[in-house]
Amino acid sequence: MDVFIVTGASKGIGLELATQLRSKGNKVIGIARTVPADVEDFVCADLAQTGSLTELIVSLIDENRKMATSFTLMNNAGMVDPIGLIGSISAEDMTTAMAVNLTAPMILSNAFIAKLKDFTGTKRIVNISSGAGRNAYEGWGTYCTTKAGLDHFSRVVALEQTNIAYPVDIVSIAPGIIDTGMQETIRASQEEVFPLLKRFIDYKEQGLLSTAEQTAKKLIAFMEHEDFKVVGPIADIRNF
Repeated sequence: MDVFIVTGASKGIGLELATQLRSKGNKVIGIARTVPADVEDFVCADLAQTGSLTELIVSLIDENRKMATSFTLMNNAGMVDPIGLIGSISAEDMTTAMAVNLTAPMILSNAFIAKLKDFTGTKRIVNISSGAGRNAYEGWGTYCTTKAGLDHFSRVVALEQTNIAYPVDIVSIAPGIIDTGMQETIRASQEEVFPLLKRFIDYKEQGLLSTAEQTAKKLIAFMEHEDFKVVGPIADIRNF
């Protein structure tokens, strides 16, 4: 059985990924701070509390290893806050975002790779990145930096895994602009702290946002049909 571990699985893309993957007969374990109603195989965890993440991923792999033919870790959880020009945001908010967007995926990936070192089945890590990691946007200093870090981390892991007997395939993929709670947070910000506010309001008003359902479907198709080694560690779903 194919086993998927999906972070941020209580809403948005994460919830759609978990729902659609389950509908295909896969074993899906969701991780998030809140547990959706009527959902099985869900772990309540705050990814900002990074000290417990290694133990968490190890236990999930141990519980499912005997029946698994493949493991996929999907580092989907993320937050766009704090929105604001550097010099105006709090160190505490910056630290939380760094933990959720970058430190947690790194720790989970590290434990995933270590625990499955001798697992001979398919092993994949899918990091949900953003165009913000590849372009600079005023007011998103923390968000852009964490996503750029996630991209570069993926490049390093891909390079390292070329010399491993049973390698983990990894990709950091930008999912496009999606109509989720994150977009609502962006539109609720102020132009003085986020100069691109009008552009994001226009995306909504002009119907240019993809739905979480559409995006999850594309991501699943990507995982089913694309060879990560051929694609490389950095991708954009809009190119597939």
